[in-house]
Amino acid sequence: MSPPELDTAGGAPPAVYLSMPTYDEALELMHAWTPSESLRRHMYAVEAAMRAYARRFGEGEETWAIAGLIHDFDWEKHPETHPNKGADHLEALGWPAEIVRAVRAHAPERSGVEPETLMERALYACDEITGLITAAVYVRPDRSIHTLTVKSLKKKFKDKSFARGVDREMVKRGAELLGVELWEHVGFVLEAMQADAERLGLAGAASAQG
Repeated sequence: MSPPELDTAGGAPPAVYLSMPTYDEALELMHAWTPSESLRRHMYAVEAAMRAYARRFGEGEETWAIAGLIHDFDWEKHPETHPNKGADHLEALGWPAEIVRAVRAHAPERSGVEPETLMERALYACDEITGLITAAVYVRPDRSIHTLTVKSLKKKFKDKSFARGVDREMVKRGAELLGVELWEHVGFVLEAMQADAERLGLAGAASAQG
């Protein structure tokens, strides 16, 4: 089987990495492929949750952060072949196999790759729940994540008409794979996102106006 090819549409061939890319390099690549600010913020949210879990489990924070930051970077360019197109591109760039596989494994229903390592399971677990949390903030009068509670999220979670795009079963399975009780997991991710509220655009209406 021939090696994956670089996606060079829209510019010159990017640099080929011989080791773990830096955070800034990963951020540059994500921005180049993702014009949408809302999708960028989703990846920032998953990054925040991944950083928090890396610290909790005593794992490499920068590696976990990069996995979260980059996991959906190909969605806007290649929605039909996400995440495999993006993972193939990272592989062609010489990115570490642990990141490439994590990108594939966060969407096993598309890639056929199931999350197995702790980092892969964490990425799978953090992806969908960040979407529910963000949606819950957007309908709050103050549009602030700081006033959002797990109790409120439980109600939103049970209301299947709210944020229909959020797969509740995926959220449940993610917590199970991670070995964390569901609402403990939700609260943990909520706290991680609260700590990065400004960057996520979730600090409240007054902050956004200021």
